[in-house]
Amino acid sequence: MAIRRMDHVGIVVEDLAAAIAFFVELGLELEGEATVGGQWADDLLGLDGVRADIAVLRTPDGNAKVEVSTFHSPATAGTAPKAPVNTPGIPRLTFVVDDVADVLDRLHAHGAELVGTVAQYEDIYRYCYLRGPDGIVIGLVEELQ
Repeated sequence: MAIRRMDHVGIVVEDLAAAIAFFVELGLELEGEATVGGQWADDLLGLDGVRADIAVLRTPDGNAKVEVSTFHSPATAGTAPKAPVNTPGIPRLTFVVDDVADVLDRLHAHGAELVGTVAQYEDIYRYCYLRGPDGIVIGLVEELQ
């Protein structure tokens, strides 16, 4: 088999501290922070003069990670569009939570905005999408069974 596991999802944000606070409030645990740069980063990203701060957060079970980063150089060319969630190429991160309503209430204080409404699929789950820092689309699923 060619793939052993998925390691992490990486997201570029403008405000690293706000993104960390958002994901910690969601329930992820901060694993570590670092500043990266140098030739290896330039080679990896296909950019020149990379200098970025990164943070890695993990789910409580330790099986999934989110890396958030903010670039100091080179200068960015713009920001990602806040397109509708059905736009090809728009990534979504989805988390299973204990209580969708509770998580939504807590994340509103961090700027989260509900995309549609909280929908319930039969008696199986409640599900919603929200926009977090820099327009990141997050799915929240509450299992009802």
